[in-house]
Amino acid sequence: MNRTISTKCTPILALAVLLAGAGSLAGSSAQAGECPAGMTMTDAQKPGPSAHSQVTDTVISLINLAEEAPRLRDSKLRLRRLVIQPGGVVAWHSHGERPAIIYIVSGQIAEFRSTCKVPITHKAGESTAEVHTTSHWWKNMTKKPVVLLSADILHEKADPRTM
Repeated sequence: MNRTISTKCTPILALAVLLAGAGSLAGSSAQAGECPAGMTMTDAQKPGPSAHSQVTDTVISLINLAEEAPRLRDSKLRLRRLVIQPGGVVAWHSHGERPAIIYIVSGQIAEFRSTCKVPITHKAGESTAEVHTTSHWWKNMTKKPVVLLSADILHEKADPRTM
């Protein structure tokens, strides 16, 4: 997995772009990108792949939350751009300590969430919230790259990937 940091975009501008995209979804279907009715259950999906595959993960910007309101020591607000190639995988992980919002910029990707019996399809223009109860992995099952924006609150001691 490749990681780079770009300073071409200010943190406020980067967050504004992500939120503007997510905000435009207010008129879309509430079911888009969610587990279908009747398919939710505890431990519906077992842990998937343990390593990323064919994923480029670029940190666009970081804000040190110890220096900004609400002054969260050892935490950063991070915005990343992930490009998942055809057949690529974002490994199984939990959001127990790292809430996030994902916005699908382009393409279509399948999410295998621990609380859903079937894969959840996410399409360009949709967003999804990843909260403390979320454990999952993602796979690009299409023939085109998928681009995601990920905004998360990262606790530096819990996740060494601060860049």
